[in-house]
Amino acid sequence: MTCWCVTARPYSHEVPPALPPRDRAPRLRPLAGIAVPLAVCGVLAAILVGRETGWAGFAVGLGLALLPVPVLVLTFRWIDAVLPKPPRTLAFAFGWGACVATLIALFANGLLVRALSGSTATPAPSHADTLEMTVIAPVVEETVKAGAILLIFLHRPEAFNGVLAGLVTAGMSAAGFAFTENILYLGSAFDQDVEWGPVSPWDSATVVTFVVRILVAPFAHPMFTALTGLGFGLAAVVAPDRRALRFSLPLLGLAAAMLLHSVWNASTSLSFLGFGAVYGLLMVPIFLGLGWLADTARKRQLRIVRRTLPVYATAGWLSPEEPAALGSLGSRALSRRLARERHGPVGARTVADYQAAATTLALLRERADRGVAGPDFHTRERALLGRLWRQRAVAAPPTVAAASTRRGGRLGPV
Repeated sequence: MTCWCVTARPYSHEVPPALPPRDRAPRLRPLAGIAVPLAVCGVLAAILVGRETGWAGFAVGLGLALLPVPVLVLTFRWIDAVLPKPPRTLAFAFGWGACVATLIALFANGLLVRALSGSTATPAPSHADTLEMTVIAPVVEETVKAGAILLIFLHRPEAFNGVLAGLVTAGMSAAGFAFTENILYLGSAFDQDVEWGPVSPWDSATVVTFVVRILVAPFAHPMFTALTGLGFGLAAVVAPDRRALRFSLPLLGLAAAMLLHSVWNASTSLSFLGFGAVYGLLMVPIFLGLGWLADTARKRQLRIVRRTLPVYATAGWLSPEEPAALGSLGSRALSRRLARERHGPVGARTVADYQAAATTLALLRERADRGVAGPDFHTRERALLGRLWRQRAVAAPPTVAAASTRRGGRLGPV
């Protein structure tokens, strides 16, 4: 195991002043440079879907497609609780899936079907044939959804610290894609019901589509793309000099996502018994396996925080009580609440940023101990330590108080 020295800073109750409010103006231009193209793609995708479903069908599909979105977003926020990603990163991943990936898929699916089969395809599910469902759609859709993961992996490497980062990024991109695709499928089903006249609820294409896509399989797309995210997440923790492995893991994950997507699409054309067999024997176990993996990875991150941060407490960067509090989700939540009571929303945000910096530092240190942190370890470590030290005035007291409270002690002043 590699031994890394930590620059000592004697701990003192005299902590540096809190940071002044951040100036958000310099960030507006880069955000606009991302948001505007996403919005343009979203408008174009909406026009294409609306032309296919009719605008009444579009409105119905939009309303129904919104229902699972909060559940999906909250699920991925739960997975990401130990080291939450910035909201703008999650918003980009969702927007990419909902706008860019969907727009590309709408064009590419039809072009490839026409090129390979000579027939004309439209986005509507009623026109999909076996080739489109089982080969073209899985390849195209998983590739375009993976675009968000690749961009964040390359341009925001600090946001990619392992398996959880891959799962969350992939899940948000796929949730966005599923949202727009659900508008198309549900809107087309509604348009079909209107065209065919009144039917009983169980003969309604809208009801059947809603049950399958919203109630039975709302996590289908996120589960497919999670396999791609898993590949990227594993690649992120591989030593930088192992380039072949870092390159092949995302490709293997993408191939697995395409295969699972293909099997799922093929199962929808089977009998009810065949569909149920695929759902119960393949989809449910994979979903549970990914859930177990996410929970295990969360617990491992918290263990790393508790095990690694004491070295910084010994060196004086943290107080002795803080590693245990920073390694507990309950204590973290209590710390933010105490800071909010004393300093308002700014205090809660400062504590959340303090917790993120401490967790990032612990994970970086653990990678350094395994010899896979890379040559810029010391630069990144010093930057994170400086970030912690500047926030101590606001963040350290509620963190220490939360540690005492969780141990059953009395709540001290914050």
